[in-house]
Amino acid sequence: MGFGASIFMLAVGAIITFAFNVRVGWLDLDVVGWVLMGAGALGLLLTLAVFTRRRRTVVMTRPEPYGGDRPVVEERTTYDADRPL
Repeated sequence: MGFGASIFMLAVGAIITFAFNVRVGWLDLDVVGWVLMGAGALGLLLTLAVFTRRRRTVVMTRPEPYGGDRPVVEERTTYDADRPL
């Protein structure tokens, strides 16, 4: 679930919980709205956790100039909040 689906579930759950005043005999729409909001919040937290953990590393290898045998390796990483500067 991504950001869009999580926010959509939060919004639909809030609308069902706070805007509707309809009672169905066997279904409590307030509970359905709260469950949707909870699932949307959980999905949003999990999506944020997955995206903050993702790190990209670019490794480029090129031969050394003037016929050297050792390759030059460059590594670039994105910002990692868990690692100190």
